Amino acid sequence: MGGIKPVTNASHARLRLLTAVSARKDAGSSPTGVVGRSLARQLLDAGDRVRVLAEPGQVAGWPDGAEVVEGSITRPLECAEVFSGVDGVFLAGAVPTTVRDALEVARGAGVRRIVVLSSHGPEYEEAYPPETWFWLAVERAVERSGMEWTHIRPSAVMGAVIEGTYPATGSDWPDTVRGERVVREAFLDGGHYPFIHEDDLAAVALAALRADDYVGAVLEAVGPPISTRSRVASIAGAIGLDLAAVEVTPEDSRASWRRRGWPDSGIDVTLYALEEYGARLAELTRWTLDQRPAVREIIGRPLRGFDDWAVENAHLFR
Repeated sequence: MGGIKPVTNASHARLRLLTAVSARKDAGSSPTGVVGRSLARQLLDAGDRVRVLAEPGQVAGWPDGAEVVEGSITRPLECAEVFSGVDGVFLAGAVPTTVRDALEVARGAGVRRIVVLSSHGPEYEEAYPPETWFWLAVERAVERSGMEWTHIRPSAVMGAVIEGTYPATGSDWPDTVRGERVVREAFLDGGHYPFIHEDDLAAVALAALRADDYVGAVLEAVGPPISTRSRVASIAGAIGLDLAAVEVTPEDSRASWRRRGWPDSGIDVTLYALEEYGARLAELTRWTLDQRPAVREIIGRPLRGFDDWAVENAHLFR
């Protein structure tokens, strides 16, 4: 790990530490690099200082002004000095086996606040033995750390396809659109999936790090359900080409995603959500709109749509 720049008393800007890990396809895993880079830009724009602890595959692409240190939050004792002088941590990619070590080091270094990038629905883990918990284990450890905390439980992130993280839906579209101008997916006609733009998710994290309003809160950073067909249409419009859309069976999608390295856990949740959100669209849309504080209230502006995301990332599909 590289040396850490000393913190001087002359600087009054608070130092925030962001962590980023390599892409994970497990159910509920967000793209930590995609979200983290957006958050770094927003923090720097707000006048904060930013340090990043990034695994080897995530060290590139951070904005100018961010101090990037190679290492892993999953091995916190190897990079304890990264917490020096830090006021708040955006904890993304921590794992239950070592999260307590990370929190002890952070507390010892004087960190005041931990903002957890969690997953949507960790409360369902309570039905199973604690030794099987993942997201809930991380959240509970943070709650018991003695530091201020906020948990962010996001829906799927639009930019997951950039990094190759959960969900599986859309993960092969850059290849099939570039090569064949076609999308093949299960539940094409009725399927829906809730997505949030990475800039909106990062803006929620910005608020949790910089404001006191959300200390001790669980923030459901969920975007509205978006139909699969409308996502295809957004991409077609962004690249200015007609795309063929072919509905396949769930088992066909499962086989395709398995070939791309997706675990059954991530596939199962993806297929379940596509079908469930389609079948209960009005109910689940209402649940999203009823969340308080709403994402729009937290970030002070309307959420960004998939059309915006497709235009910004059209190069992925050309």
